[in-house]
Amino acid sequence: MHKILTALSSYFDWFYVPHITITDILEIIILSYLLYHLMLWFKKTRAWTLLKGVVVLVAFMGLATVLQLNTMLWIFKNAINVGILAVIILFQPELRRALEELGRKNIISDVLTRDDRGTKSDRLSDKTISELTAAAIAMSKNKTGALIVLEQDVALGEYESTGISIDAVVTKQLVVNIFEHNTPLHDGAVIVRNNRIVSATCYLPLTNQHDLNKELGTRHRAAIGISEVSDSMTIVVSEENGLISVAQGGNLIRNLDAEGLRKQLESLRVRDVETRRSRNRRRGGKKREK
Repeated sequence: MHKILTALSSYFDWFYVPHITITDILEIIILSYLLYHLMLWFKKTRAWTLLKGVVVLVAFMGLATVLQLNTMLWIFKNAINVGILAVIILFQPELRRALEELGRKNIISDVLTRDDRGTKSDRLSDKTISELTAAAIAMSKNKTGALIVLEQDVALGEYESTGISIDAVVTKQLVVNIFEHNTPLHDGAVIVRNNRIVSATCYLPLTNQHDLNKELGTRHRAAIGISEVSDSMTIVVSEENGLISVAQGGNLIRNLDAEGLRKQLESLRVRDVETRRSRNRRRGGKKREK
């Protein structure tokens, strides 16, 4: 029996099973999570095209190595350092957006967000939703251009400071009057926070997406731009055709009627309620543990 076991062990000497610890398993999980989200980020941005280009270059390098094309290998070797720097410069907006998305993950936002944000009862009440919907419909009929940003967890103070401070309750009459042609506040965006208009004539960042419909003007590009760098929702009323759109998460939903706009706004409140409930459950669990 001993001889049989010895023969089997010598036969399987080539098969090596490493010693796996809890630390190794944790490291694999973390790396898998990061790699998965990195691939998702690549797929959602222009970096996906870059990744395909890198794959082609790696294939050429493999071919050059096999065929011993020394000149091509020397060029590849010396171009790597410059290429990495060029990629960082070219894709700076995408890299910044990826870091901002990482900062908006719940694991970090629960620690960094201010306590007063979690204690607000309703950042978007029924009255505010009704007033915004009525204002958008009225401006749509008159083809009055409008840009209304609804702040969520990500603070928009950077863009609020570019406008004129108002601090007023949201009403249909006020919103329509702000965006009326030839009025001092009609140019730019309005920022709404906790059912109040906090600033008007605000400047917003434009999106870098190149595959947008050519019919979309600066107002729509600004709406998409602010939705890419924050978790806000933006209402857009076109000055050319009066169509109502909503921008969120880098996407634009067009041709909304009163009911469609109301549903979009109510989705914000539903998400806000679910977030507060989740936070309260976590806080309750921590108190019980103490």
